[in-house]
Amino acid sequence: MNKIFASLFFFISVIPVFLVGCAGMAASAEEYYSIGMAYFDIGKYEDAEKWLNRASQADRTMTASVYNLGRLAFERQRYNEAVTHFESILQRDQDNVLALKAAAYTRIKTGDLDIASRHYSRLITLVPESSDDGYNHALVLYAMERYSEAEEVLNRYPFALLENTNVMLLHARSQKAQNKIEAIDSYSNILSISSDPKVRYEYAQILEYHEIYARSLEEYRQALLQTSASSSDPARSSIRFAIAKILLIADGENSEGVTELENALRDGFNNISLIEELLDIDGISAENINSIRNIINNFQEAEE
Repeated sequence: MNKIFASLFFFISVIPVFLVGCAGMAASAEEYYSIGMAYFDIGKYEDAEKWLNRASQADRTMTASVYNLGRLAFERQRYNEAVTHFESILQRDQDNVLALKAAAYTRIKTGDLDIASRHYSRLITLVPESSDDGYNHALVLYAMERYSEAEEVLNRYPFALLENTNVMLLHARSQKAQNKIEAIDSYSNILSISSDPKVRYEYAQILEYHEIYARSLEEYRQALLQTSASSSDPARSSIRFAIAKILLIADGENSEGVTELENALRDGFNNISLIEELLDIDGISAENINSIRNIINNFQEAEE
């Protein structure tokens, strides 16, 4: 191993001098490029940038050099600089798949989601079989709250929707954001493969939205069992509140819902607006209404 490092050190320290200074010989663009990539591979980014810039001046090594200058900038978290390199390639070759992928992902880093979406849209036109690019495109659309478009993109990859849990989850979330009843089956399919309390919590929410209360309550309780005290997404207090709400909807005469609400508060639930909305649920007994009002008053007093 030491011999390998010694040889590499000899290459990057001696060869550049040889190329430009031995017997008046001039280095070729390909040699500049090789030197730059050698520096890149060992993490000497400033030296790599210097040699790749030289290589980028020649037509035959321009695209590869500019692409790797973009990678260098990205590695150093200089995202605006990186995207300039990647998109300069696209100005000359709009169908360059590597540059499109790099530009799209870098645009996410710069927060330019609309441009990222356009790059990904072009990508999946050029490489329609790439579920990874499709997933990334859908992820950008989801972040932009264009949920139906995200779902539409993911529907093009039926095999990924059967076996890739990340794709399956984004698909389910896109449906849930539209309050589609199809999301119920999508979440159920995910949970048949892998049990995750956050996914289960989201599953319970869509069941609750569609008023399938018994199943929703069951899933909330299962999520509560799987969720640690230190979890924040979902927090145990939020799950307990959801359970309390369903219990009050299902049987407004029973005090179990109020008890669960008190448990939610003890666990740290503090959304007073959501608690106040419980007073509008039809069928809650006068006793439970009074109990909820007392909870609200005590909470407000404690906040003063």
